[in-house]
Amino acid sequence: MAFIMNGCEECESHGCKDYINRGTSICSLSQFVQQKMVSGLINANPIVYERKERQVQSAPIDIDQYADEPIDQQEIFDHIRDIKDPEHPYSLEELKVVTEDSIEVNDKQSYVRVTFTPTVEHCSMATVIGLCLRVKLMRSLPSRYKVDVRVAPGTHATEAAVHKQLNDKERVAAALENPNLSGMVDKCLAPTFA
Repeated sequence: MAFIMNGCEECESHGCKDYINRGTSICSLSQFVQQKMVSGLINANPIVYERKERQVQSAPIDIDQYADEPIDQQEIFDHIRDIKDPEHPYSLEELKVVTEDSIEVNDKQSYVRVTFTPTVEHCSMATVIGLCLRVKLMRSLPSRYKVDVRVAPGTHATEAAVHKQLNDKERVAAALENPNLSGMVDKCLAPTFA
């Protein structure tokens, strides 16, 4: 990704030395995000879709209240559908960045894969969106789950670089230690009462 290939001059003091050595800097991602927020929108006119009505699932009365309930596609979608887009006042569901069909769940193997579709091929916020998805699922699911966040094939110019960042535990941890990025993630994950 062009916007994260070079570290800022202070990366070493920020603890990004490892990321510079690997060719990626969390600080430069943060600087890029701030610059984009000031300079303008990547996709000024996104298509906004209608939200799906929430489906309420009721548990059978005779089920053991202490038994583990399997996690399914709908439950994962309910966790991530209201995440706000970093650039727009819309949810990821309203922009069709995430759909229920783009979620794979294997409860027996404790595995969840979310595949998201950026609104434009050159979306510079794809890494931030993926980070929001990963953080929301890390906070919502039991720790036994392995979470895999991916960009839909062919929908982003640098999808391999985005995958590498989003599925590297060290890079995710470093990103969350950055106050600018963690603040942006928290803002996207904040509940809305619409």
